[in-house]
Amino acid sequence: MNLNIVLFQPEIPQNTGNIARTCVLTNSKLHLIKPLGFSLDEKHLKRAGLDYWKYLDLTIYESYEELREKYADSTFYFSTTHADKLYSDVKFKQGDFIVFGRESSGLPDYIRKENTETCIRVPMIESSTRSLNLSNTVSIMTYEALRQMEFPNMK
Repeated sequence: MNLNIVLFQPEIPQNTGNIARTCVLTNSKLHLIKPLGFSLDEKHLKRAGLDYWKYLDLTIYESYEELREKYADSTFYFSTTHADKLYSDVKFKQGDFIVFGRESSGLPDYIRKENTETCIRVPMIESSTRSLNLSNTVSIMTYEALRQMEFPNMK
């Protein structure tokens, strides 16, 4: 396993499906934190992930705290538009976790405040729109982390 991708209370099934596909093709594990804004049986979720779901390494958690307790000794990074540090400034290593927030509201304040030093962002122009699409942000950060690791076990 290269990376751990965490979606905190994802809301849009198509994004989760696209992210699942990215996880399969990058040998990354997907972690979902409830509540989910959709059923994992939804046809949109399956269609976005195509036939990749059977290959997905997936774990679902009842809470953020459950995930952190299980991986207490791991390194976590938190994707947020409120971060000062860019994702490209981090030195990623195999097994790191990158946590992404809800499509509508991002990560809760308490998570960002508890983890200020490991909050990271993708640079964007200042605008009245919120941010990049979640699945695009996951792809950008995942591939930067893998580039730093010299694309382990990838062609």
